[in-house]
Formats: sequence, structure tokens, C-alpha cells
Amino acid sequence: MGTPYNPRMTEPLFLESDPDPERRTVVLSAWAIVIAVLAALAGHFLTRLIGLITNIAFYGRIDAGFMPPWAHQLGVFVILVPVIGGLIVGVMARWGSAAIRGHGIPEAMEQVLLNESRISPKVLVLKPLSAAISIGTGGPFGAEGPIIATGGALGSVLGQLLHISADERKVLLAAGAAAGMAAIFSAPVSAVLLAVELLLFEYRPRSLIPVSLAAATATGVRIAFEGMGSVFPMPQLASPTQLALVSYVLIGVLAGIAGVVITRLLFAVEDGFEHLPVHWMWWPAIGGLVVGVVGYFAPRTLGVGYENITDILNGKLVGTALAVLVVLKLASWLIALGSGTSGGTLAPVMTIGGGIGALAGGWLAAAAPAAGVDPRIAGLVGMAATFAGASHALLASVVFAFEVTRQPLGLLPLLAGCSAAYLVSILTMEHSIMTEKLARRGTRVHRDYGVDWLTQVGVEEIATREVVTLHRARSVAEVREWLASDAGPAAHQGFPVVDDTGELVGVLTRRDLLRREVNTASPIGDLLQRPPYVVPDDASARDAADLMAATQVGRLPVVKRDAPREMIGIVTRSDLLAAHERRLAAGRRVTPLLGRKRRG
Repeated sequence: MGTPYNPRMTEPLFLESDPDPERRTVVLSAWAIVIAVLAALAGHFLTRLIGLITNIAFYGRIDAGFMPPWAHQLGVFVILVPVIGGLIVGVMARWGSAAIRGHGIPEAMEQVLLNESRISPKVLVLKPLSAAISIGTGGPFGAEGPIIATGGALGSVLGQLLHISADERKVLLAAGAAAGMAAIFSAPVSAVLLAVELLLFEYRPRSLIPVSLAAATATGVRIAFEGMGSVFPMPQLASPTQLALVSYVLIGVLAGIAGVVITRLLFAVEDGFEHLPVHWMWWPAIGGLVVGVVGYFAPRTLGVGYENITDILNGKLVGTALAVLVVLKLASWLIALGSGTSGGTLAPVMTIGGGIGALAGGWLAAAAPAAGVDPRIAGLVGMAATFAGASHALLASVVFAFEVTRQPLGLLPLLAGCSAAYLVSILTMEHSIMTEKLARRGTRVHRDYGVDWLTQVGVEEIATREVVTLHRARSVAEVREWLASDAGPAAHQGFPVVDDTGELVGVLTRRDLLRREVNTASPIGDLLQRPPYVVPDDASARDAADLMAATQVGRLPVVKRDAPREMIGIVTRSDLLAAHERRLAAGRRVTPLLGRKRRG
């Protein structure tokens, strides 16, 4: 027989929490830096691999230097190159891992939300390889999506090898993803914001610090390879006038509409492929055929296209040539990505959005010269605002456009235009280009994140002070008779048990007291089998809710922190629900002050 439970020899049980969260933040930060270095090296390798495949496929030479594919001399045979790339990617997805399909970020979000941030190690190898083949053979994608997915996979795989929680593994996944983006674009701040807005679903030091350090580290590694220059250099911009600022807001509205249209078209194309009477393995080849045909007539639509963004922002691509690029790049990218091949979203959307903004800015500059609209700033606003409208990542879009151009005078137009685009998007589209697929699969993804209300409410505020207690010496029969009488507490389901001094020794439920096998002559103190779970008076309602969920109890005695047997109240599940009344009341609209009638 085991040792009988002695309530005077065992202290009440508090919620077991991490005794040193700051130390865990340091540990996560150290691993995040390691992941960042690996992700940055993977990003550098991926760009070199894309260059190598591009040179082999379009120029027939062994060279890892990055070259745009549109200077090829293949003639009509260029149509076959993306088809071959699509066939290879389809085979890799069919017999390697179907997780390599898509543009990276939604797949990473899905693992965070549904799979405890666990990504298969196969994705770590196959995703960058398939992306390099897809882009290197002319796919109209950016490298950022695949390297974000690769960095996230690095963090996830390492997190599965460490003794950490699922929440901490999510931080490492986000750190790897942010490092991947920072390594490609030298944009550490926007990489952190993108991780917060699309992957972390939280904003607290334990996650923010490791992700920030990872982004900074990856940027440092990139600088070692590429130097300090901006990714999309622009000439010095002039400060916008008030009329120009209004124009950029209108361009932001147009870009927001474009973001919504692009998102809906992409999923319409994906739906169309779903109805094809062929296995999905062949879809990337079909998409590649369209890419090849479009690329034959408009070579600038092939490949990454970062040089297109630079030319748009510098005013080198204008007029009919720009309009043709926007339309055909959109068509090529939509069909290629909708086919399920491996590629990115950010660069194509920004190319299309930048072209729309520059075209609108050029028209406004010609129609109203006095407004002082700069087509280059208009292109910058269109680029970022279209992505903001499509992705719902407002702050990441604004800061990204600033970081890749290093143009501080563009910040105000960017903030105004992206905010307008975001407003248009949320009014017309519930889900973003990143979350629509998840929503279709039944996953609930919220775009609103706030502080948990229960963390702002103390248990002392909501606890019931007049507690019905039972003395440990009372017999079971006596208590049962009391429960059955009119004087008994009909609504109570649990009762703290106290000793002669009034100190807490345990908690019993009605079920405990009414069990058939109990000896009715024995004192109720003999029914106690474990120490009581309690919550200290300085704890939050969230702490109480967490303890209830972890222990499957419906009520907790509230005790003094330094005297865990001195009970000052009790908190129940109903009290936790009632605590939300103040939150609901704060969200109700009231009669405006000027609209109230005076009394008397």
C-alpha cells in the first residue's frame, strides 16, 4: 500500500509555469542565430543554383552568375524550356513531397496552425531544388518564397531535434523564414514584420527577439556576399506635395483593387486546374507551356524579373512596353503558380503592382502637372500597396519598399498608399492570397490579434468572496443530508474543505461526496486524495483558465501568495466567462456626447 494522503503534509498546487522565461528567450535566440546563418547560406546557394540552371537552360554554358533569361537566342525553342522544368518539378512533387508545390508562405502557415510547426526534412532539400529548377527554366517567380519556406523548414527541422515546446518550435520556424527573406532582399525589419503578421500570430519578447536577431544575422551574412547596396536602387526622390500625396492615396486604392483581383484570379486558375482530366503531376508542365509561349512573345516575363522592378522604379520601363509587361507577366505568373509548381509570390506581385502604379502615375503627371506626381514614387507605392492588398501584410509592405530602395522620402507616400490598399482589401476580401487556401480547407485564420483579455483581469477582481466551505470532520452522511435539503447550495458543484483553523486542506465535488462506495459514517476529510489546485491572489484570470484547462477542474480556491492555505475566495469557469462582459461592453457603441439630451 502507498502512503496515505495527508493534507497537512502537502502544499496546495499552483500552476506549473516556466520559472525562467528570460533564459528560454536567450536559448531560442542562440538557436535562431544558428538557423539564420544556415538560411542565409541556403539563400546564397539558391540564387547561385538559379543562375546555374538559367545559364544551362537558356545559354548552354556552365556558369553560376545570375543572368536574366530574356537575352537568350533560342528562338521558338524557348517554349520548351519551361515545359521541361515543369515536368521535372511535377515528378519531384509526385515522388518526392507534394509539400514543395505552391509559393511557400501559406504552406509554412499551415504547419504552424495545424501541425505544431513540424515540416518534413524532405521539404528542406526538395523545396529549394524544385524552386531553382522552376525559376531557372523561366518560371516567372521570385526566389523569396522558396527561400522563406526553406528557412522555415530549417527552423522546424532543428526544432524537432531539440527538447522544446511546439510554441518554441514555431518561433524557430518564423526565425528561419525571416532570415530567408532578409538574406534575399537585405530587408531585416520587414522580414520581422512579415513573420509577425503572417507566421507568429503573436507579438511578445520570447518570439520577437529571436526572430529579430535571426533577420539581422542573415542580413549580415548577405552583406558579406553582396555588399551594402540596395536591392532596387533608385535616384534621390523629392519630398511629395500635398496634391501628390492625395494622388498616391488614389494609386493605393487602385493597387488595393488590383491586389484583390489578383488574389481572386489566382484561386480561379487553381480551381480550373482542379477540373483538368489529368493527374496534378502534369499540371506544372501545362503551366510551363503557357510560360514558354508568353515568354516567346514577351521575354521579360521569364525568370525572377528583379531587373524589371528596378527599371520600373527608375522610369526606364514606361508606356506601352510597361503595360504589355504587366498584362503578360500577370497571365504567365497566374497560370504557372496556379498549376502547383514551386515559386514565389512577392516579386511577381510587386512587379505587376509597380507597373500599375507607374502607369497611373505617368498618366496623372501628364494630366495634372501641377500636382507634382512622380511616376517613380507612384511605381514604388503601387508595388508595395498591391502586395499589401493581396497579402494583408500592411507594415511589412511599407517597410519592405523602404528597405529595398533606401528612399526615406518615399515612406509617407508608402504609408498612405498601402493603408488605402489595405482598407480596400479588407472591405472586399475576407481572406488574403496567403490564407485563402487555408480557409478553403476549413482552417480558421484571424487577421485581428490583440492582448488576451483575461491576462488583464486579476483573479482577485472576479473571485467570489463568500465561499461555502465544509469542515473536514463532518461525516459524509451529514453532508449528503445537507446537500439534499432546501438549505443546501443547489448551484454549487465543488466545495473547499477546511480544518479547525479555517485553512484549506482540499476540494471535494458533489460527485466525490455522492459516490456509492463511500462509507457514509467516515469524515469527508478521508475522501481527499490529492492536494488542492489553487491560484494565488496576484495571478491573472488567464493563469486560472490555463490551470483549469490543464487539470480539468472547474473551480479554484484563490489564496494568498505567501500563505497558500489562507483562502480569500474561489473562482469558477462561470466567473471567467463573466469577466468578458467588460470586454464586450467596451466594444458596444454608445450615444455620442453631443447627441445626449440634457436632463432637468
